[in-house]
Amino acid sequence: MAAQSSTDLLERTKSAQGGAVKARRPVSAGANVARFVQGTWRPFAVLVAIFVAWWAVTAANLIEPYLVPSPGRTLDVILSQSGYFAHNTWITAYETVLGFAIAIVVGVVSAVVMVYSPTVEKSLYPLLLFAQVIPKIAIAPLFVVWLGFGLTPKIVVAVLMAFFPIVISTVTGLKSIDPEMLQLSATMGAGPGQTFWKIRFPASLPHLFAGLKVAATMAVTGAVVGEFVGANEGLGYVILQANGNLDTPMLFAGLLIMSLLGVVLFVLVELLEYFVLPWHASRRTDAATTSL
Repeated sequence: MAAQSSTDLLERTKSAQGGAVKARRPVSAGANVARFVQGTWRPFAVLVAIFVAWWAVTAANLIEPYLVPSPGRTLDVILSQSGYFAHNTWITAYETVLGFAIAIVVGVVSAVVMVYSPTVEKSLYPLLLFAQVIPKIAIAPLFVVWLGFGLTPKIVVAVLMAFFPIVISTVTGLKSIDPEMLQLSATMGAGPGQTFWKIRFPASLPHLFAGLKVAATMAVTGAVVGEFVGANEGLGYVILQANGNLDTPMLFAGLLIMSLLGVVLFVLVELLEYFVLPWHASRRTDAATTSL
């Protein structure tokens, strides 16, 4: 009787484990994209509501047009000078993407070095905090003096803006691994390189992507700040010139395109996270979610 009960219990356990494995099978790329699209309709609806409110306020003449132009007037400016905006958007996008890519490489490498060397971490971490506190717009003129009026100072400012969130999130992710997992890998004969690529780095990816999404928007801000200080092209230059000429439709058009550039880069990072982290708890179909 006891043997039969043990056998039944074992069979039920295997069946439950099999059902759990089946329920937690990897989600396809199409399902990830569908979930992403499903989760974006709410912010899109809020954005539409903001534009409707903007249009209603300007249509009712509650605010003078020279203070806040209408959405139609802003769109007319973008369409009538599409070539001008396309050129300057490309310049800012190039500075942003290049600065963002450099910040990723430098930030991840710096985080790895600090995690594996407590001496380096204790020496550099306070300096990173000190550098982050300094307003980038205050030191941007120095880069113009040192590096000239080309693209280099704008890329440097973008790197500085995006670097801090990346390195902090990566350090947190690399340190969040369970020590017992590291002990187990050492017991199984894994070397430092294998432990890093098979355990530490994959475990740090959720934290890394959280930092990347923050850094993506910061990189756009850094590139525009660099253009504020010294540039003759780019969205920062467009916004600065429009502000000096009191051309609010041009100013709003530049701000709108700059915001869209940051949103696009953020969404690209978000999509990459969906494809790279299908195994994470937040990506499982059986994860607890609330839908309205």
